[in-house]
Amino acid sequence: MSERFYYQLMYWYQSLNDYAFLQSFFNNRFYLILLVIILVHLKNATYRSMFMSALINIPGTLLHELMHFIVGLIMNARPCNFTLIPRRGEDGGYVMGSVGFTNITFYNAVPAALAPLLLLPIGFYINRYVLPTIEPSFVNYILYMLLQTIIIENAMPSAADFRVARMYFLGVVMYTVLAIALITML
Repeated sequence: MSERFYYQLMYWYQSLNDYAFLQSFFNNRFYLILLVIILVHLKNATYRSMFMSALINIPGTLLHELMHFIVGLIMNARPCNFTLIPRRGEDGGYVMGSVGFTNITFYNAVPAALAPLLLLPIGFYINRYVLPTIEPSFVNYILYMLLQTIIIENAMPSAADFRVARMYFLGVVMYTVLAIALITML
């Protein structure tokens, strides 16, 4: 009985990696949306447990906080701590990680706080240049979707990040003018 099951499982796995099936699967946006919703649902289901939530969120939290740390270092915000240890926030939710700074000023508050947005070009690069080089298989597609979901979801600044970004009105105005100038030059 187990040998028959093994062969059925192998047949099913090979049919998933059939080129025609993969092509129809990859080109159908419905499956893409369905897969993302399933991944998000599974992730949200872990929020009942601090341990499971931390375990599922650690890769994305690492990326998010690392961006704060690197940009803070470059912009002289002087990062003083870096933690991935989850804790309860003041609002009752979970804080998965944090980076502290000792030199937040008008010129570095916005870049240090909104640094996770720099993950979006990384996700775009992976989509544009890495995905075409990967052997098409169902497992690779699932792993690609998981990676992109982690990158894009953790590129979004948190409410605390926005509070830090708007601490200095002069910095907000300066970076708004700079963003408008860059957009109009394109």
